[in-house]
Amino acid sequence: MIERRQFAYHPVIGFRYIPGIRARCRCETGGYLVRANNRGFRCDHDFVPEVPVGKRRALLFGDSFTAGNAVSNGKRYSDQLETLVPDLEVFNFGLPGTGTDQHLLAYREYAGDLDHDLLILGVLVENIRRVSSTAFYYQRGEDALLPKPYFVLENGELELKNVPVPREPIQEDDLSDGQRQTLNRRFPRLRRWISGLGLREVAQRLTRYQPVPEYATSDHPAWVLMRRVLETWICESPVPVLVVPIPLHQHVEGVSSSRDYMERFNELANDTGCFVHDPLPDLLRYSLADRRAFRFERDVHPTPAGHLALAKSIAPVVGRVLDRESADRKGVDP
Repeated sequence: MIERRQFAYHPVIGFRYIPGIRARCRCETGGYLVRANNRGFRCDHDFVPEVPVGKRRALLFGDSFTAGNAVSNGKRYSDQLETLVPDLEVFNFGLPGTGTDQHLLAYREYAGDLDHDLLILGVLVENIRRVSSTAFYYQRGEDALLPKPYFVLENGELELKNVPVPREPIQEDDLSDGQRQTLNRRFPRLRRWISGLGLREVAQRLTRYQPVPEYATSDHPAWVLMRRVLETWICESPVPVLVVPIPLHQHVEGVSSSRDYMERFNELANDTGCFVHDPLPDLLRYSLADRRAFRFERDVHPTPAGHLALAKSIAPVVGRVLDRESADRKGVDP
């Protein structure tokens, strides 16, 4: 969910940050600062076409884990990458509450005139459900639903629906049974009861909880659609693409297995030639206490420590891909 007061309607993406906004937002640790740039994305860099002399530029897309809900701009993994990779400039296009389909649309709307050396797709693995969704929740006193753009497959090709995106909220009753299932609100009463007793993590461990079962097979309809979105984006990109599957806290804390979703992303890499980096093995090298501190007490978003750990895992890969691309352009061995 998102707090709508930070955002402006967009007819294609659904919404973006209010361009130039400066706001202090509430969170369980008190508050954090949000600053948006000239194009309505939470980035300290204004998006300008030319790469500064001596710099290499990456465009980064993702959802709230990339936008940095609950942490200030400089604490996010995008900003940490700039300190860890020499001469790197990162344009952060993260948008909370969005799916990879909306990220592709943001790329098409706002990245066409931006010179860059690398495209990074920070894919929170739960996004497979959002790509299949036609609406999303935002905070407005009580939960409410806003329509979103979405793709369907017609003869194997993506067909965009719901654009221009309707402005007005809708009701769950207006959705089909299949559409309601994509909202990630399965068994809400049972989940609230278990969480209230403090038993959620115990229950998940006992049941070997799998938060993203849509990755179980390569022909699952949700993965087929998600994969087609990613394939299309990779084909459109004029520069190397690095896909980073971002694990959920259940994976980081050893409750759930990442095997299924990594099989799917590795298949994508083998078939498209994109780069895929799984940060989970690096995260699992930390102690369980450290890993629990990678998210907030009540909020599942990464803490500054979680962002830093993620950046430390991604940085060497970004450096190698950029060095390889530079060497290829010069016609020398990296």
